[in-house]
Amino acid sequence: MSASEKLSQISKFDPNGVGVNTKLFGLPFTVDMAEMVILPVPWEVTVTYREGTINGPEAILKASTQVDLFQEDIIDAWKMGITMLPINDLLKSQSVQQRSIANAYDQWLEAGEPETVRNLYEKSPERINAACEKMNDWVYQHSKLYIEQGKIIGLLGGDHSTPLGLIRAMAEKHSSFGILQIDAHADLRPAYKGLEYSHASIAHNFMKIPEVKHLVQVGVRDFCEQEWAYIQSEKRISLYTDDQLKEEQYLGVNWSEICKRIIADLPEKVYLTIDIDGLLPHLCPNTGTPVTGGLDYQQLMFLIKMLVKSGRQIIGFDLVEVAPGESGDEWDAIVGARILYRVANLVGLSQGKLSWS
Repeated sequence: MSASEKLSQISKFDPNGVGVNTKLFGLPFTVDMAEMVILPVPWEVTVTYREGTINGPEAILKASTQVDLFQEDIIDAWKMGITMLPINDLLKSQSVQQRSIANAYDQWLEAGEPETVRNLYEKSPERINAACEKMNDWVYQHSKLYIEQGKIIGLLGGDHSTPLGLIRAMAEKHSSFGILQIDAHADLRPAYKGLEYSHASIAHNFMKIPEVKHLVQVGVRDFCEQEWAYIQSEKRISLYTDDQLKEEQYLGVNWSEICKRIIADLPEKVYLTIDIDGLLPHLCPNTGTPVTGGLDYQQLMFLIKMLVKSGRQIIGFDLVEVAPGESGDEWDAIVGARILYRVANLVGLSQGKLSWS
């Protein structure tokens, strides 16, 4: 689409009116028109407590039309152009199939691995790992396609195993970058329950990528001894636990100063991964593995805004583990949609697609 055609389409859109309810945030943009493409990945094969994040992309899409587009500190934020690709039904059905296998395997483990049925379950990790690797390749291929078209890419999960393919694609474009991880969990297990691509292993997996030079984890408050030992031995990781952050604030250190220190640990290019369980549980009550404590919405956005104002470029991002409630509770999706819109605009600012007001 030519620049004049895009301008014509934009001129017809009323940002104060009713958006198209089949489009992300009600915006009128096609893939050709948009600067940013959101890749939905409805996948939750390795979740370890509650299910539901498979429906996160669809729920956020629905809730997004209720998000007001005006941003008081960004000029014409909506004009950058954000669009979401269609939700892949085949990928979703494969997740359901593999989740059924994972559930049966979990029950066998929790029963003490009875020998009488070992032959039914001992090969489950191999099958699930193979399926997850195919999902990772699907994400990689789609991410690479749009990166090569010059699009900014954001991923919408699904569980936290989903962005590995995107980070692999980013590593082909950028020779060096850091990762800022907002999360209740460290996600540094080499494998969990024998599953190498578990959502509990995403950080361990992307730390294997040579182009990832540093990892900064913020808000973590649930991790095992093995993860703690790994963090202490790995110079490329900076950990800001929720306990540490809260204690410093109780002692009088303001959030702005803490954010400056967090950002100082990051290189010039940053990939942002946000597990919504990094926030306070009342903001994500239906997420798969909620943990007491966490950041509030404003703390998160202030940190990302300061990251952008530091001159660092956010090369890509994901938002994962958003799960609507079984009873139709849409609160998680409402919060997720607002996080997605605000983060998308801040990422656009960092790449020169938007301007501060």
